[in-house]
Amino acid sequence: MSSQPGAAHSLRFGQVVIGPPGSGKTTYCRGMQEFMTSLGRKVVVVNMDPANDGLPYTCGVNISELVTLDDVMEELKLGPNGGLLYCMEYVEANLDWLENKLKAHGDCYFLFDCPGQVELYTHQTSVKNIFSQLAKWNFRLTSVHIVDSHYCADPAKFISVLCTSLSTMLHVELPHVNILSKMDLIEQYGKLAFNLDFYTEVMDLSYLLDHLAADPFFKKFHRLNLKLAEVIEDYGLVSFVPLNVQDKESMIQVLRAVDKANGYCFGDLEERNLQAMMSAAVGADFQFDSTLGVQERYVETSGKTVEEEMMQLAVEKHFGL
Repeated sequence: MSSQPGAAHSLRFGQVVIGPPGSGKTTYCRGMQEFMTSLGRKVVVVNMDPANDGLPYTCGVNISELVTLDDVMEELKLGPNGGLLYCMEYVEANLDWLENKLKAHGDCYFLFDCPGQVELYTHQTSVKNIFSQLAKWNFRLTSVHIVDSHYCADPAKFISVLCTSLSTMLHVELPHVNILSKMDLIEQYGKLAFNLDFYTEVMDLSYLLDHLAADPFFKKFHRLNLKLAEVIEDYGLVSFVPLNVQDKESMIQVLRAVDKANGYCFGDLEERNLQAMMSAAVGADFQFDSTLGVQERYVETSGKTVEEEMMQLAVEKHFGL
């Protein structure tokens, strides 16, 4: 399945880009490839999605050379979901092919563009095993989990996103960065109930539950939502970095978070300076300033605190507004 025991592999860094279908993974890979190339990094994109044809980026390794979803569906008479699961199991069984392809790209930074089927990252083991093997080949990877930012406008969908993100983090077992993509479209389907930092930092979810309870349909599920919120808060792992691929500053913040997670910023693959090291060591204050800047560009704010928003919500509930 892999090379002979004891074979040496040079240290390589990269990102495995995962997330639901349509969340912007391929667009992210193209944008990040162009952005890092402009910074002087040698970047290789690896297409790990056997259903992804018509790639918009320059692809260094393409899993479709090994297996394609269309061929599997036709030959084995499987549907798209079952076919994709089979494809990833087939890749897992033929990791020597992947290893040989990756060997051709030494001293590069890797972007793995992964399939969009959620169960691959929540309970199915093939993709997790592939990631584990990459780690054995001396890859230092960050899992970049991308979700649509407009889910923040719907409290029920945002709680679902939090549950999916937490499950993915626990299952994949890699350094992890959650991304809210398409920030320029965040209020396309409705206004945010709170300021953006409430969602990126995943603050006290009781406020969100109270907002959700104002909907008669979800009121009867209040206890269920409460328990889900307690699980998310008890782990305390989920937070998000906002991203608009077309915004350079936004890309910089994401790359800093990823480089810090996989340790690239502390290595010696390129010349480091004091500013770069300090930017990797920044804490919550810097992240808050970054989120505030994104909010000013893309979100219409009312200027109210969370408590004031909840007071208004209580008044509206009382008078049936």
